[in-house]
Amino acid sequence: MEAMVLRAPHTALERSEVARPRPDRHQVLLQVTACAVCRTDLHIVDGELPRPKLPLIPGHEVVGVIVECGERVERFAVGDRVGAPWLGWTCGVCRFCQSGRENLCGDARFTGYDIDGGFAEFTVVDGRYCFALPGSYRDVDAAPLLCAGLIGYRALRLAGDAARVGIYGFGAAAHIITQFAVHEGREIYAFTRPGDTMSQDFALELGAVWAGDSHTPPPDALDAALIFAPDGSLVPIALHALEKGGTVVCGGIHMSDIPTFPYRDLWEERVIRSVANLTRRDAEEFLAAAPQVPVSTRTTAYPLADANTALDDLRHGRIEGAAVLVPPSE
Repeated sequence: MEAMVLRAPHTALERSEVARPRPDRHQVLLQVTACAVCRTDLHIVDGELPRPKLPLIPGHEVVGVIVECGERVERFAVGDRVGAPWLGWTCGVCRFCQSGRENLCGDARFTGYDIDGGFAEFTVVDGRYCFALPGSYRDVDAAPLLCAGLIGYRALRLAGDAARVGIYGFGAAAHIITQFAVHEGREIYAFTRPGDTMSQDFALELGAVWAGDSHTPPPDALDAALIFAPDGSLVPIALHALEKGGTVVCGGIHMSDIPTFPYRDLWEERVIRSVANLTRRDAEEFLAAAPQVPVSTRTTAYPLADANTALDDLRHGRIEGAAVLVPPSE
């Protein structure tokens, strides 16, 4: 089968012919129909996330059709369409798994990082860690829901009942969760790179009440700020924009160092917290709710062989919404 393979960090993915994987007793074999490109993929390729499995097939926003099931798979059958997210396996017995916090499992394995992912024609995934997808979404449009959507959803939930929510970095996660938050009756304030009027217009189109660059104070104090850009300098900026008791939620798996800031900006019970991965419950809740909003994804499709182009477009901010790779069909 054709796959895009990372041989070493800081190198381009290689278009390769590799053996089609076989599922073990708990796994399903997917014929991949779409796989979105996430900023986490970029962090892995650029060497910002250490110790990936090498060689590695990246990709963790996988949509596919089951073509073979292991003998212990009970939830799905051949022919089912499913999605596979970043969380690929957990131990199930540690105190985090036992308390509903499997996203913090110390032995967790992640799709497209510890386990080969969806930048390929076929991939195997654990049948306990994949999900049926809403039938109203095409494959390409469903793919970004599986990380951009899920991480955005978890970040918004960690913001509590915040009525005025700032979003810093208006990419794939932001454009999905803006729709979700507006549907819930929240006010969204979108912050972009200076001069990025395209993203600002996009945010307003999706229902944001205000859009501007990240160094411009919002017209109203925020109850919460969600940071999806991997720029630690945004944390003090967002913190300074918060109302008393507000929360900054850092949504990325990687972020540059946070610069120092005066304690006064944190005082009055403001909070800084991070999002780590996701749980299967997050996926079940979000995928059930998304078509009710309804959430619409903005996507740009690339052939699988153009994965490096898609990564570079993401790296340089040339994508509105999400990039999605489409493998050749048999």
